[in-house]
Amino acid sequence: MTIQELYAEIGGNYDQAVRVMKMDKLIDRYIRKLRASSVGDSLAEAGESMDATKLFESAHAMKGVCANLGLDTLASAAGAVTEEFRPGNPRRLSDDEVRAKVDDITALFRKTVDTIRQYEEGV
Repeated sequence: MTIQELYAEIGGNYDQAVRVMKMDKLIDRYIRKLRASSVGDSLAEAGESMDATKLFESAHAMKGVCANLGLDTLASAAGAVTEEFRPGNPRRLSDDEVRAKVDDITALFRKTVDTIRQYEEGV
């Protein structure tokens, strides 16, 4: 599997990743690091505890990492949680709705990580 095939498989925006990272070698390096990243676990834990500060910080971290890697779907979903818990923003979602969003993001993150693992095994 090539890096472009990986991006097609995970629904990523390869062109965005190239704009940020400039070369496949860097994209490859950082997409592999995502697999070892704790951002998915941090967001899941924050969703369980419903700690507003942790939800904001973990969703914001995931949004940034995923945006830089061109993982637009994950970045957008994490961005919605980020804005829900940004200090000064009024809450619009119930706790159950937030937990559902976090569960969806976590499932998508795990699927992405599993596909990255397949990519690593094939390269």
